Amino acid sequence: MTELTELTAVRLLAGYRKGEWSPVEATRAALERAEAIQPEVNAFVRLTAEDALTRARESEERWRRGEPEGLLDGVPVTVKDILLLRGAPTLRGSKAVDPAGRWDEDAPSVARLREHGAVFIGKTTTPEYGWKGVTDSPLSGVTRNPYDPSRTAGGSSGGSAAAVALGAGPLSLGTDGGGSVRIPASFCGIFALKPTYGRVPLYPASAFGTLAHVGPMTRDAADAALLMDVIGHPDSRDWSALAPPAGAYTDGLTGGVHGLRVAYSPSLGGQVAVRPEVARAVRRAVERLAELGAYVTETDPDLTEPVEAFHTLWFSGAARVTEHLGPKQRELLDPGLREICTQGARYSALDYLAAVDVRMDLGRRMGRFHDTYDLLVTPTLPITAFEAGVEVPKGSGHRRWTGWTPFTYPFNMTQQPAASVPVGADGDGLPIGLQLVAARHRDDLVLRAAHALYEAGVASAGRLRPAGS
Repeated sequence: MTELTELTAVRLLAGYRKGEWSPVEATRAALERAEAIQPEVNAFVRLTAEDALTRARESEERWRRGEPEGLLDGVPVTVKDILLLRGAPTLRGSKAVDPAGRWDEDAPSVARLREHGAVFIGKTTTPEYGWKGVTDSPLSGVTRNPYDPSRTAGGSSGGSAAAVALGAGPLSLGTDGGGSVRIPASFCGIFALKPTYGRVPLYPASAFGTLAHVGPMTRDAADAALLMDVIGHPDSRDWSALAPPAGAYTDGLTGGVHGLRVAYSPSLGGQVAVRPEVARAVRRAVERLAELGAYVTETDPDLTEPVEAFHTLWFSGAARVTEHLGPKQRELLDPGLREICTQGARYSALDYLAAVDVRMDLGRRMGRFHDTYDLLVTPTLPITAFEAGVEVPKGSGHRRWTGWTPFTYPFNMTQQPAASVPVGADGDGLPIGLQLVAARHRDDLVLRAAHALYEAGVASAGRLRPAGS
């Protein structure tokens, strides 16, 4: 018997076309899974069951007539509670956000999903304003790892990652300002893409400015390409949105990696201490890319540690997003967020512009790097999931989450497309991610190489059951 919650969106849609199952059946299964996992994993801030079933019934009727509305008609999806979803409060993980309001507008990516008939089953958890690389907040508590609930799901799109990993909808929209789709994807064993900045429009604009991207979180690269074909189009509300892509991302998946020039950087030139099990899993995947015909060179990009510049940009954004709050509201904030807001408010305009200079130079260096190499491969993270409820691993010596995410945040500064692909597990059964990075506007190459890893059996969509099943 087919377990609908374990199917990709591509497979669900194929079943709708053949009449093997219906959008109502798939939606009910996703909602039941969401309810089953919620007590232990805490992936959701809100389930929208009534609206979901209404949309699923409408989709079922369209499929019965042979007139699907779009590319995702009847597919259950979830949305990170940073993005606006019409009819549901967007609280951004904060007790300082008033749930009362009209909430009558969709974010651009959500609007595209609605136009294509997707079924919204709920909003997923986020740390407050998406400020850190793990998912816990004063509003919704701690989101836990699907493989081990004592560990973190990562963040800031941790609820989305856990939901996808456990079958509560095959597709989710996340946001990524420093690794926030790739970090939880790596920890939870799913696929996630941070597209080129501007490829997926964002509204309202993020306080973190052009560091913040919207991206797909899915069970495999083919589903991400399908989702990008829906959400990767301009919206008049985003002045920085890119022109429409030249073609469908799904059409470019099958080119393979033969002849691609791949740079493999296992530790950014020794700058990063990578856990041995992570290093071995990533190296095995890179060796497979070579077997598939890629020209692999072990080399390192010129990524002079940009963390202070990133902190200036990030902490300033945090100060900006909270500057309207009064003293009593500030007392409600996550203490760590309150701390970086205080620091961010101290930066001058000249400090900010100096950080922009660092960012522009980093982008120039990576642009030159990709004159020689089509793709860069690194571990997504140097570690696997650690204890839930803390910002940094105990005993690590790190002060902030950027200390253990050295492979992710630089590519928000450069606006490049970057994806996390699950390529194995450590001795505790915790997932390991590989990161693929390409030049700006080459999202197609990232998706193509990731798809080749799935086709070769190196990457896996996983097969998880909720607690107690």
